[in-house]
Amino acid sequence: MPTTPKPMFLLCLRTCWLLAWCLVAGLPARVQAQTLTITAALAAPGDGASFPAGNEARPVVLPDEWAATRHGFAGSLWYRITFTPPGNLEGGELLALYIDHVCSNYRVLLNGQEVASGGRMTPPLTHNCNHPQIITLPGALLRAEASTLDIQVAGHRLAEVGSRQRAGGLSELVIGPQSEMAARHAQRTALQVTAPQAVGATLLLMGGFMFVLGFINRQESHLAYFGALSVGWALLDLRLWLRTLPLSHSTAEFLLVTMLGFITWVSVQFLLRYGGVRLAAVDRALPVQAALLPLSLLMAGPEHLRKVATVWYAVLLAEVVVASAWYLWRERPRRSFWLMGPLLLAMAMAGVIEMVAQRTGARPLAAHVAALIAPVLFVIVGLRLVQQQGRARQTIEQDKVLLEQRVAEAAAEIENNYRQLSELRVEQVTERERKRIAADLHDDLGAKLLTIVHTSDSERISTLAREALEEMRLSVRGLTGKAVRLADALGDWRAEVVSRLNQAGIEGQWDAPEDLPQRLSARAYVQTTRILREATSNIIKHSNATMCTMKCSITDGDLLFVVQDNGDGIAPETEGRLDRGHGLASMKNRAKQLQGQCLVESGPGYGTVIRLTVPLDRATEAY
Repeated sequence: MPTTPKPMFLLCLRTCWLLAWCLVAGLPARVQAQTLTITAALAAPGDGASFPAGNEARPVVLPDEWAATRHGFAGSLWYRITFTPPGNLEGGELLALYIDHVCSNYRVLLNGQEVASGGRMTPPLTHNCNHPQIITLPGALLRAEASTLDIQVAGHRLAEVGSRQRAGGLSELVIGPQSEMAARHAQRTALQVTAPQAVGATLLLMGGFMFVLGFINRQESHLAYFGALSVGWALLDLRLWLRTLPLSHSTAEFLLVTMLGFITWVSVQFLLRYGGVRLAAVDRALPVQAALLPLSLLMAGPEHLRKVATVWYAVLLAEVVVASAWYLWRERPRRSFWLMGPLLLAMAMAGVIEMVAQRTGARPLAAHVAALIAPVLFVIVGLRLVQQQGRARQTIEQDKVLLEQRVAEAAAEIENNYRQLSELRVEQVTERERKRIAADLHDDLGAKLLTIVHTSDSERISTLAREALEEMRLSVRGLTGKAVRLADALGDWRAEVVSRLNQAGIEGQWDAPEDLPQRLSARAYVQTTRILREATSNIIKHSNATMCTMKCSITDGDLLFVVQDNGDGIAPETEGRLDRGHGLASMKNRAKQLQGQCLVESGPGYGTVIRLTVPLDRATEAY
């Protein structure tokens, strides 16, 4: 049976884990006292190898976004910063410069000596807009009093790019110990580069698989559209992998904006086909629109790419919003609504955050996280689609055996019902027979024993008849099966045991909790009563004790009795006699029938301790 390829599944899991880690790792690092944050610099345009001494430099505030401060400027701009290096670094650690955002490429000079370069400084420029930078500042080039840091930034004007974040600019600078800057750089790189790369690779692999699956099965065309959507979105992040493209800047921006038209096309078609609708007008209009978008960009030229792209962004976004709203309205009675609804809402929120970032030029942590939401949600939807396909194919095979399973289940159910009915009838007959025997014992034998008790002139015969009457009543209670409150049972046991011990001249002490809510089954009550009677009889007949204590407690859901006397203990030869007939062996067997245990500890001259444990969960079952 076809299932999700294992490598793709594992890669998706790694992607989700990496995103979760990046959300935490992307939090701002703690700033140490030895960290210097630079928010002001001198700026001057120039294409030379060093800071242009002839041009008039003017102060700027960092971050410096060219779209806001130098409208229409493109090319090379120098920034000069004079700083006093932080001293007293631990262990002679080097200083490092951290740049959160520089677009599109840079060179760094420390006191006139080049210490770092991001790549090509002439067109086509190396694209470093999404990559945070860390530059080690050699200690030999630093000056104790004041050092000069010159940064050359080569970038593009806002009108020539499709996204404001790809326009020229420089963020604020941070100088500090290399270990701290490296940690900050690793955190930002994980969030802005590593995580998008991992998600993009997942989309590329999953999208190719789903496109082939949907292309082969034309009835599932929504899979092909979703596969094309995943692949197209993954291609948008191609510059995270290739910083220097073998294309001019205008060509690269043209292709990126054009790709959005294709993504809108397949997105709308996916929502319609997944909702079970195919509209001929939409099928014709979307390809035409995808062709008009690059044509309009060519007609406007690279200098007006931003204006034309902004208009198209609004049109494409409106189409996706309408398609999403239509899909949710159509799917609201179905289960898929509760999955796709929150996902589309989360994607809309991410889109709003991105629009605000494009409008203001700010790129806070929330904007970087929002950029990850859409591809991660694509991965989730893709996994859901693959799961649905797997279930659909499983259903085909399950339908083949479903009838046989139902027949087998029906036969088993009939047999089970018949067996339960037979057992119920046996139980009913047994219950009636128990009650009849109990009534006969109570009415016939009980009446005769009671007559003997009151009419016999022999004290011994009267005592034996009274004991037989009590034993008969106990047996009748066991036969009737009526449960007994544990508190009432303890009261009965105390009255009987203490009375018998006192009559034998033995001081009896009883210690038990009061007002216990548990109930004992008739069987548990009868067996426990007989065990306590046997224990009391053994103490009276064999122990030569003068005192006996009986303690009752509830421990870990068990009813625990501890019976201890101060008698002579049980000699080995006596223990052998007690184990025969109704002695210790009968006590242990009765406890075992209740799933409990009866332990006897004794030694000549040290008295006897009997520990009886009765599980309450068993003892409270109906007899």
